[in-house]
Amino acid sequence: MAFRFTNVEFVRSAANRSGFLRDGRPQFAFAGRSNVGKSSVINRLAGRKNLAYVGASPGKTTQINYFLVDQSAYLVDLPGYGYAKVSKAEKERWGRLMENYFQDEGGLITVGVLIVDIRHKPTANDLIMHDWFRQTGCPEIVVANKLDKLKKSQVEPALALIRETLELTEEDLLVPFSAEKGQGKEELINLLNKACQ
Repeated sequence: MAFRFTNVEFVRSAANRSGFLRDGRPQFAFAGRSNVGKSSVINRLAGRKNLAYVGASPGKTTQINYFLVDQSAYLVDLPGYGYAKVSKAEKERWGRLMENYFQDEGGLITVGVLIVDIRHKPTANDLIMHDWFRQTGCPEIVVANKLDKLKKSQVEPALALIRETLELTEEDLLVPFSAEKGQGKEELINLLNKACQ
């Protein structure tokens, strides 16, 4: 079945392993820095403004949030990492939650979606997340968000820097994306569908 993201609804938040969903449906795990626009990318895919919470300050996603896509797959919104102004204990809790999700014996992830900021070199935390996705053995799609903030002449060098930093090969998937304007939306949906076939 092809996912069109026409019907996306919030299902639940998981604060620990017992809340993880393991019902056999494919899971698209979305990860990214606290201020990279992850919620905006999710909202753009779903065609909804306020499906995933967009915070004025980074770090609003503190649990793993599950959204049901077309009754057939889950879009999984992982806690943002990096800049969030929260306590060390809270950051450690997020870290444990993420590790549990990635190490879960249910083999939860079908596709990993790593969202980076096209304007900047991927951070050390981006590299860690990229490595986690690779270790699961699932396909990974790197989404370079905030495309609308660059001039056309800046796009290719920016993508080249992302490829180099993350050590992506020509086969690895990198999608220039603008949550603001919708560029890259159809390509990303097509790639998510392909990964499930």
